Amino acid sequence: MAEVGFMRFSAREVSKRIGYSIGTLYNVFGTYDHFIAAVNTRTFEQWANELRYALADCEGDRIQCLVENYFSFARNNRNLWRAIYEHHIPDDFVMPEEQGAQRAKLTEVVVQEVANALPPARKNMAPRLARSLIATVHGHCTFDLSGSFSLMGLDGAVEMALERVRDSLKMADGVNNGH
Repeated sequence: MAEVGFMRFSAREVSKRIGYSIGTLYNVFGTYDHFIAAVNTRTFEQWANELRYALADCEGDRIQCLVENYFSFARNNRNLWRAIYEHHIPDDFVMPEEQGAQRAKLTEVVVQEVANALPPARKNMAPRLARSLIATVHGHCTFDLSGSFSLMGLDGAVEMALERVRDSLKMADGVNNGH
């Protein structure tokens, strides 16, 4: 997946490279969607670990570290990052519980950092706000990596994303202060 990206990814090629038949691969994972979900879950694990390391080294604004790491991970692992969002999960797909828990670890790190940035009376907003902020940063990152910002004559996608995140955090604080 890291080499060729989602659109050119092949379970047959994976099975060939690891020395198994395609049937064995499907016996292990059940379906192609479950196989892709497993691959993408490994990406989530890698991303969560990189985010934890970045935050451990962060000596300044931890929200800035979050945003910068989002872009850094996406830029450095473009095919893996894109595969997460390019795989369209069928409506009847059931994520294995262990994979769901692994994927949630990434969001948990963000929720914790957002909670720490909020005033005490607003910490209960953190889970919902964090997910909205992830979507905001994701949109900016997607436009950056696709070249859309360049076509609009814009640069500074990381800075713009960070501004939107800070605006949202200020709004959450303003709600608390009656503004």
